[in-house]
Amino acid sequence: MRIGVPREIKAKEGRVGLIPAACADLVGRGHTLYIEQKAGQLSGYSDDDYQRVGVNVVPDAATLYGEAELIVKVKEPIDGDLDHLRADHQLFCYLHLAAAPQLTERLLKIGLTAVAFETVEEQNGYLPLLAPMSDIAGKLSIQIGANLLQQPQGGKGLLMGGLPAAERGRVVVIGGGTAGGNAAAMAAAMGAEVTVFDRKRTKLERMRALGNNVTGLYPYPESVRDAVASADLLVGAALVTGARAPHIVSAEMVRQMSAGSVIVDISVDQGGCVETTQPTTYEAPTFLWEEVLHFGVTNMPGAVPRSASQALSASLIPFVQQIAEQGWRENEVLRRGINVADGALVHPALID
Repeated sequence: MRIGVPREIKAKEGRVGLIPAACADLVGRGHTLYIEQKAGQLSGYSDDDYQRVGVNVVPDAATLYGEAELIVKVKEPIDGDLDHLRADHQLFCYLHLAAAPQLTERLLKIGLTAVAFETVEEQNGYLPLLAPMSDIAGKLSIQIGANLLQQPQGGKGLLMGGLPAAERGRVVVIGGGTAGGNAAAMAAAMGAEVTVFDRKRTKLERMRALGNNVTGLYPYPESVRDAVASADLLVGAALVTGARAPHIVSAEMVRQMSAGSVIVDISVDQGGCVETTQPTTYEAPTFLWEEVLHFGVTNMPGAVPRSASQALSASLIPFVQQIAEQGWRENEVLRRGINVADGALVHPALID
């Protein structure tokens, strides 16, 4: 199969769909690989690195899309990508269509088959292609939140872990899955007082095991309201596979937070689990609402493209290999990832 890796054009997005080592694997299996010029540059991979493993480096997106049958990229297609997509293309990337009705309509009109990384799902509910980026987003949420809490960044001037004679920061995490768990672990390691809300006891047990400064609670509305009101940093990490994120934290709850507090909503790609969340970019990452600083960047892992591209490629390669072969739709895990096909919505979360 002819597989194409375009350059990402979303603002400040430096990741690449496949690193050279992953491309080498596919070339070795007899597939023809194309990559757009400088697509790997921000991840630390030169055009020469790709050429050395047998990848064809092409000068522009039009050539890339024109040659390829399977398009492997990172973020959802935007203007500039959409103009090149055809009905006979198979698109494999993050899509987050539940929060993107206009993109959904464009893809339906094109008539291609689109498999979303975030809805490729194993029998036990594990999301193998979302997990590595959730790992990163969870860790980044605390690094970014700790920085934003500093007074020059607009925060209340609080050191996350505190120090002798100074109080510890209070971190509240909504969701104890991969992203929320990483956020809780990072905040706990920094010495903050951490409260994690999740519905599953197994996740709460894992959160509590992180240390004596971590509390796991069921998300009763009253418990969430009280914890949010006292939070210095609120991390939103709730997820319903393929669907729009539920608003677990209301605007009224946010209004009770003290001035200079920070919200980092990791679930912003799916609409956000905090009612006041708005999507932002790394060019203008934050906004104030009722004196609470919000961070809503929709491609958080794009800030660490080297690490993110390596982790993503390692998870992607077995699935790309399968899609590049005949009969891949018989694979139940991949079939769950199909969002649109032949001009119709396919994934149940989008149809409902």
